[in-house]
Amino acid sequence: RLLTSRKAPREQPPVKSCVSAGCCCHSCRYYFPCQRWLAVEEDDGQIVRELVPVDEAFVKKDSENDGQSLATLGLEQKAKSTTYTVKVKTGDKKNAGTDANVFITLYGSKDDTGIVSLKASKINKNKFERGKVDEFTVESVDIGDLKKIKIGHDNKGNSTGWFLEWVEIDAPSLGQCLKFPCGRWLDKSEDDGAIERIIFPAELQTTEYIPFVPYEITVYTSDIFGAGTDADVFIVLYGSDGICTQQKSLCLNKREQRMYFERNSVNQFIVELEDVGDIIEKIRIGHRGGGLNSGWHLDRVAIRRLLPNGK
Repeated sequence: RLLTSRKAPREQPPVKSCVSAGCCCHSCRYYFPCQRWLAVEEDDGQIVRELVPVDEAFVKKDSENDGQSLATLGLEQKAKSTTYTVKVKTGDKKNAGTDANVFITLYGSKDDTGIVSLKASKINKNKFERGKVDEFTVESVDIGDLKKIKIGHDNKGNSTGWFLEWVEIDAPSLGQCLKFPCGRWLDKSEDDGAIERIIFPAELQTTEYIPFVPYEITVYTSDIFGAGTDADVFIVLYGSDGICTQQKSLCLNKREQRMYFERNSVNQFIVELEDVGDIIEKIRIGHRGGGLNSGWHLDRVAIRRLLPNGK
């Protein structure tokens, strides 16, 4: 993440939501007022706060706008999509790494992703190096159950031959983490000379868990001096009976951290998290500090659990 987000406009379209904070229907929007600093040098010095929902009537309404922005349209598309975390292990052999451009296609029971370039590793600056694991995010429409992958490279660069150990794909919306073992060269001068391979998952290495669900999380930063932050903002959702999600960063990278959570801004995210049920009893939101502008004045948070079709 879904860790991709869009900056929503300050003027929001009318929101259809339930009035009661204790409502348990899927379309219920929960409001969590804060109106406090999350800053070491302000207020009580805390940079993490637990917030409980209040009735919608207590929340100041934003000005209404009949038009639908591109950002909102983008979020609706994102709510209908699936995010895959793709880990790629380069073998620990001499000359195993590659400087070529690597691509992957995921094939499901309904559709495929098309060719996706694996450009930016979330772990390593220099990707596909000997013995290293790289991690990428692939976002696509729902392709159904994952059946196979095709992975390869364009054979361009100084050192193009590549020994691929395995690929692991985590699909939270499916509740599956699949391993695709390879253990072969993708090299015109090694093995059979192929530079792309079709790989099927190893059933015994497939891990299943309860599927994640998408949540729409809208964050309102206050309109006071110094309210914005460049820190890494995270959130945890708590349901009934002590069920909670993992701690999840709302931004994918430092570039997004600089873009979002500015003074008087409204930022909306679609995030795939563990399903905490129909009732959200509280949230835990904060940041990791650090940097020149980490202090943050949070006005409120609105959260809505989405149905599978993004509604």
